[in-house]
Amino acid sequence: QVQLVESGGGLVQPGGSLRLSCAASGNLSAIYNMGWYRQAPGKQRELVATISSGGNLNYADPVKGRFTSSRDNAKNWMYLQMNSLKPEDTAVYYCSLFDFRSRRLYWGQGTQVTVSS
Repeated sequence: QVQLVESGGGLVQPGGSLRLSCAASGNLSAIYNMGWYRQAPGKQRELVATISSGGNLNYADPVKGRFTSSRDNAKNWMYLQMNSLKPEDTAVYYCSLFDFRSRRLYWGQGTQVTVSS
């Protein structure tokens, strides 16, 4: 079993920044992809960014140039640096992990990000 815990959400003004963290623990294999997703009220969960075990990054168009994802494989942590935040970035942000050994997808509990003046 794998556990994911997000942290770092909060209230920020438009144009501000936040850094989210995701700590993975449990029975992790050596190779796994991680990702950030978000879900705004009344909307479906959507991709924000993914990062492979080799460090390959993929970003959704709405966040390109503003968000940066990174991971620390030694500590099993993943980060999302969010700059130039907009009100439309308001959502619950979820950390995900796909384990290639078990072929299972895990989710964290989510952390709320609110961008408002």
